[in-house]
Amino acid sequence: MKLRDQFRFVRQNMKKNRTRVFMTILATAMGCAFLIVLASVGFGLQKSVVKEITERRVITQIDVHGKETKNEGVYRALNDKDVQLFEKINDVKAVTRRKMLQQEGVFSIGKYQESAPTFVANFPAELKAGFELSEGHLPKGKNEVVIGYNFLTNLADKDAGEDLYNEKGQIKGEYLYKGELLGKDIVLTVQQFKEGKQIEKKIPLKIVGISKKPTKEWAQDSSVFISDVMLTEIERFTGTPKGYMLDINTKEIPEDLVNNKNMYDEVKIYAKNMEAVQSISDQLKEKNYATYSVVNELKEVNMVFMIAKAGLIFIGTIAILIASIGIYNTMTMAVTERAPDIGIMKAIGANPKTIKRIFLLESSYIGLIGALIGTIVSYGISYTVNFAIPLIIKQAFGQETELDLIFSDIPLVLPIICVVICYAVTIISGLRPAQRATKVDVLKAMRREV
Repeated sequence: MKLRDQFRFVRQNMKKNRTRVFMTILATAMGCAFLIVLASVGFGLQKSVVKEITERRVITQIDVHGKETKNEGVYRALNDKDVQLFEKINDVKAVTRRKMLQQEGVFSIGKYQESAPTFVANFPAELKAGFELSEGHLPKGKNEVVIGYNFLTNLADKDAGEDLYNEKGQIKGEYLYKGELLGKDIVLTVQQFKEGKQIEKKIPLKIVGISKKPTKEWAQDSSVFISDVMLTEIERFTGTPKGYMLDINTKEIPEDLVNNKNMYDEVKIYAKNMEAVQSISDQLKEKNYATYSVVNELKEVNMVFMIAKAGLIFIGTIAILIASIGIYNTMTMAVTERAPDIGIMKAIGANPKTIKRIFLLESSYIGLIGALIGTIVSYGISYTVNFAIPLIIKQAFGQETELDLIFSDIPLVLPIICVVICYAVTIISGLRPAQRATKVDVLKAMRREV
């Protein structure tokens, strides 16, 4: 019997018992849909977490927190020699380094005032790393500064008092500074305790540049970048490294601050591409540098979700195994009902392998059709879940979710895994009835005594 004839024979027999076959296919489809939808939750949540991590941090950025000293577990701050070493590593695009003013920088324009983090930065390195201005130019003189894009959002009337904030904790619009900032003169006030009294120094500055708006809506950049010469002037006034403000009752400067006077507070390495991040991190680790990158975090996240997805697929497979009972029952009934046909085929010389193949083809039909239907249904369920759950949450809690969660995601590999599992289960389920069909006695088959 030709293979084409075997397929036609299978289809004819399936039509004769279409109700039973339909119910078996339906059970298989439900099992496949359950497996895919269940596992898709793991894939969806993983995609959401990875998206959240990668959006909050630059994927090619490596934070270097220090270098381990001879004393195990003790790390020192980084200096110019370390930066030069980093810049020589292959695939390093840029190395940014910043020193931070060790007291709250208070900036004012007339009656409007704001406290902002104040840095000294190496702008050539910052530009290589992707730093951009929305307006103006980079500082050229010691009194010129660049401010963050969101500096204006907190520049408010210092005389507003308790009436400054609204019920949501936001600054009221009428107290915010409404003018332009670029080209404006601004005053930096630094403080220090001397002889038990608090003294102030007001330093006139000029805003020459405003950084580009952060690409993420949640990001806020209110930083102010001053020159290294200006930081030296502040140190002369305070008498402490990086403008550290002494306590009113003591003149002691923290030892680590004294030791780190010429060290950087923040060093970041930017790789040329994502693939180079792991290689650079490994080289730094070998040299006893403490590093952190998104890639390290993603490895841990992916490991956790890989275990979770494997568990969900295993649970979903149980549903397909339950459906296999129906396939086994359907094929067993098919062998019993077709005993005369089997007897005739054997009487005219049909090969037992051909008879076995026919029944395995039928079980394969049932499994693959069920898997196809289950896959289509699971995509529909996944779309519905992603559309409906945010609406349900909004109705239940009266607000939208802050995170852009993906509740269900079905990558191509998931239906493939499901089809492979389903096909293997259906073959195993149909194997025993198919073997039984090859052992049918011709005479008994003609009398329907299988």
